[in-house]
Amino acid sequence: MTAYAPLLRVENLSIGFTNNGRLSPTLQNVSFSIGRGELVAVVGESGSGKSITALSVLRLLSSPPAVYSNGHIYFHHNNGEPADLLQYTQQQMEALRGNRISMIFQEPMSSLNPVHTCGNQVMEALQQHHRLSNEAARDKTLDLFNQVQLPTPERIFNSYPHQLSGGQKQRVMIAMAMCTEPALLICDEPTTALDVTVQKNILQLIRQLQQHQNMGVLFITHDLAVVSEIADSIVVLYKGKIVEQGPARQLLQNPQHPYTRALLACRPALHPKGERLPVVADFLTVTSDGELVEKTNTPPLHPAVAAVEAAPAAHNTPLVSVKNLNVWFPVSKNWLGKPLQYTKAVNDVSFDVMVGETLGLVGESGCGKTTLGRALLRLVQPTSGEIYFKGRDMVQMPPNELKALRKDVQIIFQDPFSSLNPRITIGDAIAEPLKVHGIGKNDAERKERVMDLLRKVNLLPEHYNRYPHAFSGGQRQRIVIARALALEPSFVICDESVSALDVSVQAQVLNLLNDLKQAFGFTAIFISHDLAVVKYISDRIMVMNKGRIEEIGDAAQIYHHPQSSYTQRLIEAIPQIRL
Repeated sequence: MTAYAPLLRVENLSIGFTNNGRLSPTLQNVSFSIGRGELVAVVGESGSGKSITALSVLRLLSSPPAVYSNGHIYFHHNNGEPADLLQYTQQQMEALRGNRISMIFQEPMSSLNPVHTCGNQVMEALQQHHRLSNEAARDKTLDLFNQVQLPTPERIFNSYPHQLSGGQKQRVMIAMAMCTEPALLICDEPTTALDVTVQKNILQLIRQLQQHQNMGVLFITHDLAVVSEIADSIVVLYKGKIVEQGPARQLLQNPQHPYTRALLACRPALHPKGERLPVVADFLTVTSDGELVEKTNTPPLHPAVAAVEAAPAAHNTPLVSVKNLNVWFPVSKNWLGKPLQYTKAVNDVSFDVMVGETLGLVGESGCGKTTLGRALLRLVQPTSGEIYFKGRDMVQMPPNELKALRKDVQIIFQDPFSSLNPRITIGDAIAEPLKVHGIGKNDAERKERVMDLLRKVNLLPEHYNRYPHAFSGGQRQRIVIARALALEPSFVICDESVSALDVSVQAQVLNLLNDLKQAFGFTAIFISHDLAVVKYISDRIMVMNKGRIEEIGDAAQIYHHPQSSYTQRLIEAIPQIRL
């Protein structure tokens, strides 16, 4: 940091939310500062107050119900005196937002307007704060698209958000945030659920732009490995309070608080397959008056992992055999409706899944992972090829037989909230497949079975009558796991089931999946873009690239000794905490 006043200084900020006349505290006496040219990361689990902190700087919290009960947010304007943003009028804040302070939100698809082209949206942001002609704004937008390394800027300019990949949409958001050359950039989980290679590029881009413009950056994330790549300083939040802060390297090398140590130790990359992942509850407990107390005999902070782990037990009998599978989607047709060109999402793929094994399926977005998974369950119609399940070809199976087979093959989707009906209770959601397939003599017997499933996934029986919105992301993931296992299937596909979860919640879900696999004995395909997670959970790994299989083999061997240059690039892109 420089010797003069910091760019942003947050002092004793406390924020609460009113509900039925009662004020619930969310942030409590939060203090930190960001200097020009400095990147400060705020880390913590969901519900710790990270996003509330980011939104409060731009005064984007609706008041009421939000109440700024205490503190100051000082922003240093150019060469003027620091100003308390909490004293600004709405008009003053509107002039500041997107101009001197910009923000990149977590989900670019919901932040971009779907009915306007990407170029027009960036032009609008430019012309909102600068008097530019349409031609000048267009030239500036194209220049920004070049700066953020978007391919074919002219095409991107005229494209709608749904026509771009996740990484491209995030780059458009970065261009929009940077178009006014802000003094402070706020990034709220900008790389969550992105592929590791795209994530690495986005992080490098943010760092380059920050250094080039001597800009302050407030970076919100739950991933300490991501933070270690780019942060100068780290602020650790737990339930609305700062438990630790300091220079990034010092804090990661020698964390003082048990919560920070827990976040560091939960990462699957540190642990061999089969070893139970530590969770936050293994490191600390909360007393009745809300104080955090460190437990004794906590797990090691940086456990040594063998270079090559023990090979899994051999599986000799295929449960699923895939032969020359193709799933092609037409992208252009002639005037008679005959396809002229195809997107080959799955292109001549062959492999076996052995009884009792977990096969990891990895690759970047667009490689065909999800399409392959859905084709195996006949949720997507294959173009050609064969899918044998227990020796029977599912592709040629008549509809009535396929329907009967549904109870034996299940899928756990990436987003549990969108796969649950918000209008029915979670008890009814889990009981529904039991009712459809005629399992259980009556509703009372089915309810008892659902109660048992809730206990198995570490939820409570009293959760039966609650609706999906009443649960956290990790709890909703447990609910959809319980629903998938209600029919006791022999084959389960997990499609990015932990990709958007906090590292500690991710550890809980991975432990749960291992426990349930032992209890139910199912065979699984685990789809993810995170090779570290796949290595931990899987017996074998299959790497996909552009619809084809790059390589397949023992999980530890693929992770530690990849043969394909594509797999090597995926592994090199995994964020590492460098001590």
